[in-house]
Amino acid sequence: MEEGGRYTLLFCYKQLFTLIWLLVSFFCYTAAYCQEKTTRHISSQPPPPKFQNGLKRILLSIALGAPTGLLGAFLFALIVRSFVRYLNRTPLLKGPVIFSPKIAPKTLQAALANENHLLGSSSNGKYYRTVLDNGLIIAVKTLEPFQSGSPEKSLKRKIQQELETLASLRHRNLMSLRAYVREPGGGVSLVYDYVPTGSLDDVMHRVRDNQLQLGWEVRLRIAVGVVKGLQYLHFDCDPQILHYNLKPTNVMLDAEFEPRLADCGLAKLMPCLDGATSGYSAPECFLNCRYTDKSDVFSFGMVLGVLLTGRNPTDPFFREPASGGSLGQWLRHLQQAGEAREALDTSILGEEGEEDEMLMAVKIAVVCLSDSPADRPSSDELVHMLTQLHSF
Repeated sequence: MEEGGRYTLLFCYKQLFTLIWLLVSFFCYTAAYCQEKTTRHISSQPPPPKFQNGLKRILLSIALGAPTGLLGAFLFALIVRSFVRYLNRTPLLKGPVIFSPKIAPKTLQAALANENHLLGSSSNGKYYRTVLDNGLIIAVKTLEPFQSGSPEKSLKRKIQQELETLASLRHRNLMSLRAYVREPGGGVSLVYDYVPTGSLDDVMHRVRDNQLQLGWEVRLRIAVGVVKGLQYLHFDCDPQILHYNLKPTNVMLDAEFEPRLADCGLAKLMPCLDGATSGYSAPECFLNCRYTDKSDVFSFGMVLGVLLTGRNPTDPFFREPASGGSLGQWLRHLQQAGEAREALDTSILGEEGEEDEMLMAVKIAVVCLSDSPADRPSSDELVHMLTQLHSF
């Protein structure tokens, strides 16, 4: 702690103990004064028997001392609690908040001030690629400001605490938050490692346009990596962290197609994010606005369905009666009819063993897409289910 901070803390402690001493002295004086008046009143009466007089004094002392002591203890506890809360309050940090030794605040500010390469945009912000002075390539996501009923400082402190929690996450299948910068207008810029392959959504677009071949082994590895990231959030983090907005645009792929989940928990932090309208949200999110780890599992089922079928849930095909109205309903209908093979992406149909694995994966996706959260497996169970497919 800096010298000035130590003196400030010592001063606060002195003030606290002075206030406590004054309060205790006041209550002791009040109790003594009341007891003295009572004693004088009693002494003005005809002297009672010695035993009765002593008993009355004891009872009066208890009657006056107990409430005074309880009140003093309550006020003391209240003061200490308020003081501890004040000391533990998260200070609002100014300027860029850096979580990586490779990034310097001035270098980051200079890079953000320059013209950067736009990677994409959505209803909640834009994605950029920029290069720092030391040659490090980073990805920057700008989040638009949003309205909230919380006071401004309280809201900023909440955002800061949540982002610091997200920056502490360490897993090979999660995108690590390297820094963030508050914008003057109330928005936030988030800094991540740049992943040149892009998102799963980008890759699947290239697959549909016959610009890229993505075999079943790679797709299964992507699915396993995604669910391992969820397993870490759901079971290894304390308190538990929910993704809230799992979809192909938030699954980044490195050069070896190893998936890394992005935007973990941001939909909770930034209500303006378009998670509920992405087509990947569980039905309970619309019915009663309730979100649990099983809601993340539903979104994973949609991602697994995309990997298996190659289709986008927003495809016009799913607005036709024959599809049942959604990717999940379509997969469920074909699986129950014993025609799940018709749902598979023809570009990945190959050896018989792989086809059996894909048909088993369809069953897993259908279970994940159950309407009732209780019928869906946990992310921990899904890791075992998917990793066992090769031994099927």
